[in-house]
Amino acid sequence: MTTVAPDTDTDTDTDTALPARPIDPARFTDESTYRHTRRPVELASTLIPDAYSAPEFFALERERVFTTSWVAVGCVSDVDRPGACVVVDVAGRSIFITRNRHGVLRGFHNVCRHRATKLLDNDARDVCHRGRIRCPYHNWTYDTDGACLGTPLFEGSDIPAGQESIFDTSVAKGFDRADYGLLTVAVESWGFLLFVNLSPDPTPLATQLGDLPRRFADYRLDEWLPQRRRTYDVAANYKLVGENFMEYYHLPWVHPELNEVSKFSDHYRWQGTGMYTGMCTTPVSRNTDAGGWDGLRPLSSLGEQDADSGRFVWLFPSTALVVLPNHAFVLFSRPVGPNRTVETAVLLSHPESLEGPGAADGLEQLDKFWDLVNRQDLKIVERVQEGIENPAYRGGRMCFRFEEPLHRFQNMVIDKMVGIDRVPEGDEDTMTRMFPDP
Repeated sequence: MTTVAPDTDTDTDTDTALPARPIDPARFTDESTYRHTRRPVELASTLIPDAYSAPEFFALERERVFTTSWVAVGCVSDVDRPGACVVVDVAGRSIFITRNRHGVLRGFHNVCRHRATKLLDNDARDVCHRGRIRCPYHNWTYDTDGACLGTPLFEGSDIPAGQESIFDTSVAKGFDRADYGLLTVAVESWGFLLFVNLSPDPTPLATQLGDLPRRFADYRLDEWLPQRRRTYDVAANYKLVGENFMEYYHLPWVHPELNEVSKFSDHYRWQGTGMYTGMCTTPVSRNTDAGGWDGLRPLSSLGEQDADSGRFVWLFPSTALVVLPNHAFVLFSRPVGPNRTVETAVLLSHPESLEGPGAADGLEQLDKFWDLVNRQDLKIVERVQEGIENPAYRGGRMCFRFEEPLHRFQNMVIDKMVGIDRVPEGDEDTMTRMFPDP
């Protein structure tokens, strides 16, 4: 957990009598702005309200957080063969991911090198014309490795017979199509997740994931497949969505149904090294009449502890990952404004868990239960967004027992905003009971 020794400044930024401060964007990249959140969690205040509401903070955050991090954007199965593709948005930039003819993942900015036309529609699932990507404007064409093939003279270009010379760019001065391939984006995968990184020289994905691949090794996550998808439009900042996911403080009041199958006494902090926050509930409680996490067969490869635990991980910066013995639930949170987030929820399972009678009913029950829980969460985080935009609110106080993961996450955001590149360490005991017996 990132901590800085308490300072001696007595200004708490919580004096509600103060007038609203004018926004100075330079303040958002200044370490001193975050001095109260940098304190140890038992003394810390929350991240500044402007981080959730100011367009100026949002613009800087896109550049300093989302263009420098590995961002989970979809599922590996979305690009399961050469030529399959998925179009995603990262930091307001359209990106597409595909596989070349050898099956290797490739990522590109969704921009033609001629005059910047968007190449593929948002709902595209396949590149066109036998693995060739054709610009709809002037027919410039690229292969799945991003090489420019023609401008637009190539096989099947539909140039009228006898007019080829008109479109021949080989005579253009100082032009070599080899210099005009698609603009590449780093893409990697882990388990069933696809990640992109917009940095021209990104650190390996493994550095950001830390010890998660080892901790999830027995789950064989690369074999899991999506079974259900839903989309939610949320009137709240993406960090509020994440911070709500990271704590169980709110369960009795927001999630009466979930609270029945996810008991306070069964929660643990499950935090190793990496750009994530981790929690665990064990043992996994049985369903109630309102639903729960049963319904599919557990995976047979799991050890004793994994077979009776639910893992809850927030992958920095914007993805919730829940893995249980028989299914997984992922929330890809895409920030589209300081107070608006679009979520894509995906329910996944291993093929082994779908064997046997009752699997279809089990999937339906799990889908409805997660939809109920998620809608309850979104309703409350939208209320938090309304409150955090009130200028009278200057920040709150962390509740140390429940909010260590929030403190860890907020300090990761601060690191990025002020230009610090580091991966937080884990706890000495990576399975710490959050609510010890009295």
